[in-house]
Amino acid sequence: MAMIDNKTLCFKCNKNKITYPCEGCSQYFCLMDLTEHRQILNDELNHIINDYDQFKTRFNEQKPNSDDLSLINQINQWEINSIEKIKQKAKDCIEIVIKSSQTFLNDIEREFNDLNEQIEQIQKENEFNEINLEYLRNQLMKMTQELNHPSSISIQQTSQPFINDISIILSKTLKFNKWKQNAITVAGGNGQGQEFNQLNSPVGIFIDKKKNIFIADSYNHRIVEWKCDAEEGQIITGGNEQGNQIDQLNRPADVIVDQQNHSIIIVDSLNRRVIQLLNQNAQILIDNIICLGLTMDKYGFLYVSDFWNNEVRRWKMGEYNNEGIIVAGGNGRGNQHNQLNRPTSIFVDDDQSVYVSDLLNHRVMKWRKDAKEGRIVAGGNGQGRNFSQLSGPRGVVVHDLDQIYVADSGNDRVMLWCEGNEEGEIVVGGNGQGNQSNQLNHPSGLFFDDERNLYVADELNHRLEKFEIVL
Repeated sequence: MAMIDNKTLCFKCNKNKITYPCEGCSQYFCLMDLTEHRQILNDELNHIINDYDQFKTRFNEQKPNSDDLSLINQINQWEINSIEKIKQKAKDCIEIVIKSSQTFLNDIEREFNDLNEQIEQIQKENEFNEINLEYLRNQLMKMTQELNHPSSISIQQTSQPFINDISIILSKTLKFNKWKQNAITVAGGNGQGQEFNQLNSPVGIFIDKKKNIFIADSYNHRIVEWKCDAEEGQIITGGNEQGNQIDQLNRPADVIVDQQNHSIIIVDSLNRRVIQLLNQNAQILIDNIICLGLTMDKYGFLYVSDFWNNEVRRWKMGEYNNEGIIVAGGNGRGNQHNQLNRPTSIFVDDDQSVYVSDLLNHRVMKWRKDAKEGRIVAGGNGQGRNFSQLSGPRGVVVHDLDQIYVADSGNDRVMLWCEGNEEGEIVVGGNGQGNQSNQLNHPSGLFFDDERNLYVADELNHRLEKFEIVL
């Protein structure tokens, strides 16, 4: 009986031998080379474990440093001093109230005793007439009125701060993320046009978990999707010329993907509506609204910036048959803290605070949930190019430690502002208007992927730029 020849070519020594497969690399090795191959894998595993242990050690050593503890002690001391100051003020006011009341009663008592002596004197001397009686009657009436209507005491609250306010300012000495200054073009960049490898004034962008990019291709009146590393995009909706039919768009300004129900929500700005695309079926969610930005919070509420009415409204998903709730602005067009002047992009954090790019006020405003007015967190010092200024801000994204990233459109740069700071710093761009890899031309939309790479809709260069994070 002939022996079955099961010899095959060894991947390592390239000889015909009895071989064994490696499931990881799908190659076949002879016994000796397989042993060596497994040893290499074991060495690599040990190397990874060693790196892991080093990282674990470094991580466990990351305890609050002396500066952190000093700041915390200062905050605790501020709290103690403020409470003591309030307690002392309350004590002083109480003493004034008690003293004032006692003084009033003492005055009444003195007048009463004087009158009592006069009555006793008149009775004793038994010499009195109508004039004396009228005097006594008037004095008694006067004291009665004083007793029934004492001098009023009230509390007056001034607008001047009673205790010194404090806030946390994140200085530039903190190590923030940095990005490569030369970008990679990941969509468009082939000139202005409507071919599948071209864009025409892209503005709003959204990137899903698979790094697929959804773009509001404004002047092509379409929403396009560029798969990760694709050389051209595909039309999701629109692209049927400018129009107001359900399959047409008119200058779409923003797009988000609701990844829970796999729908796409679009700002169809000049058609004055917000559209939802679900399973290729489009429906109008909100109409009669000129808006440029929208976002969704983690609770499923939809926020839309009303460009014309200078406000931001919030809707609960599925309840679009009402006017929504105003969460920012809504007090007319202006530059007061309770007003906006042409709001564009918006961002909502986990606390449902709303950040608004206030275009013509050249600032970014933060409105806490249920607040009656916002506060300036970026810009607000007039239009300009200084680090304390913005010019027509568009896209806004907020990350950890209150880091506010702003597409400073008129200055062709992306700025980082730390909440509480007077000035921002340039993240990318700021090298003059142009189409080089380190330049921008009216940036609009911003987005970070899960690896913190920064994507910028470079509107007038008709491209989408990716700035890779520096690890």
